[in-house]
Amino acid sequence: MPTQLINSFASWVLKQRIHQIELFLKYPNEVQEELLMNLVQASKYTVVGKKYDFDSMTSYAAFAERIPISTYEELQPLIERTRQGEQNVFWETPIKWFAKSSGTTNAKSKFIPVSNEALEDCHYKGSKDLLCLYLNNNENSELFTGKSLRLGGSSQIYEDNNTYFGDLSAILIENMPIWAEFSSTPSNKISLMHEWETKMGAIINETKRENVTSLAGVPSWMLVLLNKMLLESGKNNLFDIWPNLEVYFHGGVNFDPYRDQYKTILPKKDLKYYEIYNASEGFFAIQDSNNSSDLLLMLDYGIFYEFIPMDTFGTSNQKVIRLADVELNKNYAIVITTNSGLWRYLIGDTVRFTSLSPFRIRVTGRTKHHINVFGEELMVENSDQAIAKACCLTNAEVIDYTVAPIFMIDKEKGAHEWMIEFRKKPEDMEAFRAILDDTLQSLNSDYEAKRYNNMTLNPLVINVGRANLFYDWLKDHNKLGGQHKIPRLSNQRDYLEQLKSMQMRLVV
Repeated sequence: MPTQLINSFASWVLKQRIHQIELFLKYPNEVQEELLMNLVQASKYTVVGKKYDFDSMTSYAAFAERIPISTYEELQPLIERTRQGEQNVFWETPIKWFAKSSGTTNAKSKFIPVSNEALEDCHYKGSKDLLCLYLNNNENSELFTGKSLRLGGSSQIYEDNNTYFGDLSAILIENMPIWAEFSSTPSNKISLMHEWETKMGAIINETKRENVTSLAGVPSWMLVLLNKMLLESGKNNLFDIWPNLEVYFHGGVNFDPYRDQYKTILPKKDLKYYEIYNASEGFFAIQDSNNSSDLLLMLDYGIFYEFIPMDTFGTSNQKVIRLADVELNKNYAIVITTNSGLWRYLIGDTVRFTSLSPFRIRVTGRTKHHINVFGEELMVENSDQAIAKACCLTNAEVIDYTVAPIFMIDKEKGAHEWMIEFRKKPEDMEAFRAILDDTLQSLNSDYEAKRYNNMTLNPLVINVGRANLFYDWLKDHNKLGGQHKIPRLSNQRDYLEQLKSMQMRLVV
């Protein structure tokens, strides 16, 4: 079948989903309420369902009253029972897949259950909807005349008691439908390679000959791959290798600090960038416009959403609200109930709503990854935007960074200490530091108040990391590839001190 015909047929099939999306756009709260009751009734005979009497649960009020908010540590005993072979514990259908993730909140591995329903009705549905929304916005797309270069993390699958675990990317590849495998590169054989550096070389060798029309992966790791591709090919930019490349689908980390570097290696002005928000626990939101990076919250993926305002999070006054009660431009911690049996699970991410009709969000950080040692409430969204602006105004390029507090000692005031690894250093580091600090103050009034006349916080301190510093840290901790990263912000100095210790290591 000619590629143009395949492209036309695939585009037509995917666009049929638009009508269903329009339904939850029109009736978002009703769709969510119905979804919740379906999840409850489906699981009324599970261990969890019997404990909380799902059979008599007919309203959100009863659901919220009976079931507590849970962290992974609180759900772990139930998850372990299923990992040992017991079924019907927290979900009605057998669960044999677990996405292993240390995340960035804890060194200990988490095993997130992934049901067949979540695979089909959430993760793969999200992937199809991403294409659907993109194609609906770009009528002349020729996406399916070529292939999508996908870049995942470690793809090794492990078996234990007839259950399987690995990175989410490995689980998705293992269960990938034919349509996805047909339209993707590299091959599953290469995608499932375990050793990251060998895998990178294999991906380059295979994909440089393909007609790549889209890219999909985490911006930081994709940039490593693309720069290696240019270095080995001797080309000036990636369109010399893939002339039909039209879109980059990305997620996992904020794109702002990397945007200018992508524009350098992908200089076509009409190249599209589409962001997604997904995790081991589910596929949550998709950019639905060419010209805005706000993310449309997808409401019919088997996930019921609740939110905790960050100004009450973790306090005795903590309150949990439904989607219908959220407000614009406030930071919320996300609570999810899913079709994999995660009941009122605190995922650890924070978001703010940029639109209430439809519901659109931006990811602002992690509940544990902010700095509030001095009452400054600095979020990752603030630091990402500030460093992007500092780079733009000083013609610098950043590979990675992390920030930690300098604690008050005796009469000395506190401060924030940064470790930044540059691809291209600013010529004037003091100007870079001043722009970074000033921008943080303009973005965050709490930080500005603490910095006013150095009242509580002294000016920020910048350490310039040596080449490959962050890469070496990730390699030492077996975290190369995928969505692994050092937390951008921390209330402790652990990560910063480890990096400072590695700073003097000789590069072999």
